[in-house]
Amino acid sequence: MNKTLSITVTKSQRSKLSETDFDTLAFGHIISDHMFVAEYVDGEWGNMRVEPYGPLEINPANATLHYGQSVFEGLKAYRNEAGEILVFRGDANQRRLNESAFRMCIPEVPEEVFMEGMRKLLEVDREWVPKNPGYSLYIRPFVFADDDYLGIRPSRKYKFIILASPVGKYYAKPVAVKVETQFSRAVEGGTGAAKAAGNYAGSLFPAQKAQDEGYDQLLWTDGKTHQYIEESGTMNVMFVLDGVLVTAPTTTGTILKGITRDSVLTLARDMGVSVEERFLSVAELEEALISGRLEEAFGTGTAATVAFIRLINIHGKDYLLPEKPADAFSNRVLKSLDDIKYGKVPDTYGWIRKY
Repeated sequence: MNKTLSITVTKSQRSKLSETDFDTLAFGHIISDHMFVAEYVDGEWGNMRVEPYGPLEINPANATLHYGQSVFEGLKAYRNEAGEILVFRGDANQRRLNESAFRMCIPEVPEEVFMEGMRKLLEVDREWVPKNPGYSLYIRPFVFADDDYLGIRPSRKYKFIILASPVGKYYAKPVAVKVETQFSRAVEGGTGAAKAAGNYAGSLFPAQKAQDEGYDQLLWTDGKTHQYIEESGTMNVMFVLDGVLVTAPTTTGTILKGITRDSVLTLARDMGVSVEERFLSVAELEEALISGRLEEAFGTGTAATVAFIRLINIHGKDYLLPEKPADAFSNRVLKSLDDIKYGKVPDTYGWIRKY
């Protein structure tokens, strides 16, 4: 965009801050007072504003309702001891949003629209960033088709919206996961690498089945053979085998390029931990659980950060993971990430932007 960015602000007449218990925040249930909105019409983004959070008026023929042309992101803002707002790797989220948008025939959101829109929203809703340790403000940018047209083609109009939600932990305790070998999340040539809304809709049924059986999440396997672990439903997944950190590569187009995943791998290498980006077979995983080679397993993602896995079900059999020592890699890397995010240590990676 060549013209000067102009964002209008209309403040809510009634804040929900006083009604919000910041000591008992569940994930995703509370939205802050305002949202950022931009509209794509006639080939450019405009009509940018921060306005009170509330319902949208959508025509029943809206293209997203019928064809699911929508992508989203997730990132977090933290408050340091000085009261400053720190956003973790927002530039990486902006780039990934556009990678997803390209795959879904959605026009890219320029960096200045993404960043300045988020900055303006944080400026208006600054008090919504939790002050309690361990809490954060989850930020949800998303783009969706806004044409009122029932024909199948890329929309010509879009909305870009940013919401903010104060949150606690996504998983309150270590999780139990089930290796999924019937249903598929993604296949090569599909949209698995895009953070597309439809990917999550398609995963709900098998995930619900697993939850009905007592598991928190699935470990998805490849769509061709179901022989190799890819990722979990809400996060990338990593394993420590014989002291080596193993995680699936993102080169097949079936796995989301997780920003927390990338951060963990960067920190691991700097800690001197051996890293292998390779596909772990279900058979090797089961053997490692039986033999004791598997030292730990955990998920990585913006919502969960690092989610410890306590149990893995393979072909109907439950395997408990061993107790982790205090100096386990997942504990150390989680502390390193949190120290950077909350401004407790210098950010030597350029991951933090202050607001």
